Amino acid sequence: MKEKLTYPFTAIVGQQSMKEALILNTIYPSIGGVLIKGEKGTAKSTAVRALAALLPEREVVQGCACGCEWGNWNDLCPDCAERYASNSLVKDKAPMKVVELPLSSTEDRVAGTLDIEHAITTGRKKFEPGILAKANGNILYVDEVNLLDDHLVDLLLDAAAMGTNFIEREGVSYSHPSKFILVGTMNPEEGDLRPQLLDRFGLMTDVKGECDENNRKEVIKRRIAFEKDPESFINEYSEAQRLLRENILEARTIVKDLDPDDAVMDMAVKISIHLGVDGHRTDLTLIKAAMAYAALNKRDKLQPSDVTAVSTLVLPHRMRRNPFQDANLDIAELDKWIHSTFSTQ
Repeated sequence: MKEKLTYPFTAIVGQQSMKEALILNTIYPSIGGVLIKGEKGTAKSTAVRALAALLPEREVVQGCACGCEWGNWNDLCPDCAERYASNSLVKDKAPMKVVELPLSSTEDRVAGTLDIEHAITTGRKKFEPGILAKANGNILYVDEVNLLDDHLVDLLLDAAAMGTNFIEREGVSYSHPSKFILVGTMNPEEGDLRPQLLDRFGLMTDVKGECDENNRKEVIKRRIAFEKDPESFINEYSEAQRLLRENILEARTIVKDLDPDDAVMDMAVKISIHLGVDGHRTDLTLIKAAMAYAALNKRDKLQPSDVTAVSTLVLPHRMRRNPFQDANLDIAELDKWIHSTFSTQ
């Protein structure tokens, strides 16, 4: 079966904050994913699916259905742990990918299933992996995430919090690593997102249709060109794709050696205290996103301006607001306050 051709990430017109949020997560996965909110037809799904072509390879255990990471011996699925004990694991490489979670999914399809009869008759657990197993080490994408059933939201929250998927059926239990970059897209007109899930997204961005006439014309031109001859269109952007992929790989190396100094941490803490955000996740996400931003710009030292640059991706969905307050006003006010307060730093 011929592989479906995907619209190139670098061919998307505008939408810089959305593209930046996705790229920062590929550089530093523990940022915590991204929620993309916006009206219909603003390339939300296109951007997420296009990201797959830019993702790096992972070192994994060969043949593992749960995508266990090679070298992370303390976090293996039961099958790999057994093979590790017998010294029979083999290293392999696999590209990171975008794994989609359809809204119509059942709990068994998401979490996986256990063959109870097999466990009773043989004394061995037989696990059929679900979406959370396939998503381990990858990007888990939920389109229209605000419409996801509550019981599936609970599964995602548990896995995202623990980095492990736990299944129990008829007294038989099984667990495996499930660490993923959670990416959700939604149209706010179709309903809100549960606060517990909203807080799990490291970054959030609002996208709108292009207002510039030339940009809107360019969107039309590129889409028609892609639909007419996808292969030629993709080839046209192959160099831009290669450069961005190399930039991401380089940034993933740089970010490992970055250490935030007191000035940067002071800034993150002051912002969080001033806005009255709950908990410490905001401070940590600000620093991680700033580290990824600095690495993307090929800097080996963090600057307070890096925190400023990512603040409008990290903070808006964590700011306290009354039910009638417009989120876009929050972003404008936040940006103005940060720049006026820290302009001399």
